[in-house]
Amino acid sequence: MKKITISQICLLGIAAALNIVGANIALLLRLPIYLDSLGTILAAAVLGPVYGMLPGIASGVISGCTTDVYSFYYIPVQMIIGMTAGIFYQRIQPKAARPWKILLTAVCISLPGTVVSSVITAMVFGGITSSGSSILVQLLHAGGLGMAASVCVVQAATDYVDRVVMVFCVSMLYGLLPASFKTRGEKEGSHGTV
Repeated sequence: MKKITISQICLLGIAAALNIVGANIALLLRLPIYLDSLGTILAAAVLGPVYGMLPGIASGVISGCTTDVYSFYYIPVQMIIGMTAGIFYQRIQPKAARPWKILLTAVCISLPGTVVSSVITAMVFGGITSSGSSILVQLLHAGGLGMAASVCVVQAATDYVDRVVMVFCVSMLYGLLPASFKTRGEKEGSHGTV
């Protein structure tokens, strides 16, 4: 395993905090998107897939213990997002991109997590969770669409919109990071290593 600098460990902590703050804003405002993967995608873009999973795990546990018990169940989704984003961002640089690249990146990062989150939402919770998207699920279900189909449609749409927003934000944040953060642990900086 590659050495990680103290600065990069701090980045992981900040990434977990970004996930928690975003999730609580979405929960408080009952937004139909989740805002809980900004830190996960940012850490994956900077540090790669293995370290990209850590903020999602940490934020899922902290949020599950403090504000939203549903977060525990979605930790595997955060891990998949971190892994997928890390693999994808190893191939491209997550700097400010053209709109079509942001849309394509969001699809690549969103699809695997959407499959898992749809299964969790439908099978474990019957389509009802703490997020604002549950209202959309209930509207589609009341309109005659089956519960599993309603969950899949809403999950796919809301996950995609959420990932577009998160990838756009990551592309902006990535450009603001100092070069010492962008080394992915390949070079030792002046900040110490673990």
